[in-house]
Amino acid sequence: MTEEKYDLVIKPKSSLLDINFKELWKYKDLLFLFVKRDFVSVYKQTILGPVWFFIQPILTTIVFTIIFGNVAKLDTDGLPAPLFYLTGITFWNYFASCLTATSNTFVSNASIFGKAYFPRLITPLSVVISNLIKFGVQFILFLCVFLYYYFTDDRIQPNAYMLLLPVFVIIMAGLGLGFGILISSLTTKYRDFTFLVGFGVQLLMYASPIIYPFSKLSAEWRFWLNLLNPMSSIIEAIKYGFLGKGVFDLFYLSISFIYMVVVLVTGVIVFNKIEKNFMDTV
Repeated sequence: MTEEKYDLVIKPKSSLLDINFKELWKYKDLLFLFVKRDFVSVYKQTILGPVWFFIQPILTTIVFTIIFGNVAKLDTDGLPAPLFYLTGITFWNYFASCLTATSNTFVSNASIFGKAYFPRLITPLSVVISNLIKFGVQFILFLCVFLYYYFTDDRIQPNAYMLLLPVFVIIMAGLGLGFGILISSLTTKYRDFTFLVGFGVQLLMYASPIIYPFSKLSAEWRFWLNLLNPMSSIIEAIKYGFLGKGVFDLFYLSISFIYMVVVLVTGVIVFNKIEKNFMDTV
């Protein structure tokens, strides 16, 4: 008898940290289909469509400028309030979108997971990539406002650290993906996390240097804030690179990077464990 040859052999994961990158690459077409689905489905039946990408940060910036800048009169490190707030909002939105969307991976895709095999990690990865498109559109808005103030206000002093932007985006994506898949794994059994995610992300935003300058905090407060919220040093480093004001500290950034690695590894371990029998609990 001749031995049968198969085009695809599905094997159980040998370890909790088993990531088959070759298999992920093989399903790259499915990944791009998911990216298209995530991007199109959100605004398919809206009148303004992708224009909402601009409306949300603009309205949030206006509200922050009125409430925190004009009413509360919070310090903006000597920078124009609209640009100060828009910078933090633009980059925070990418992290928050990745975390929120990936935190519902198992529950929202249960019907697909139960019918066909494919690497489950493709689903949260597609969310991170589709949100990168949204971030790119909002970043264009930020650049327009940034260039306006750069040519009209001599307080804006960008420097070479702005070239580290891709590194910062990768760290933000890693944090959002890590936290997201970790929460997604927990929501298969504890649905309470579904209700806590939105509130928690909103609360975490106010614990980030978006409405206040990181530089005005004492060294002790900076350390503990960055330890509790790894996005703090990233947002502040971006402000320092583009606006020339703020804090750029490699020690704080290294904490955020280590945070990302630990959360991402932990998230993958828990994700791999849950995906084996999540259909029994969803």
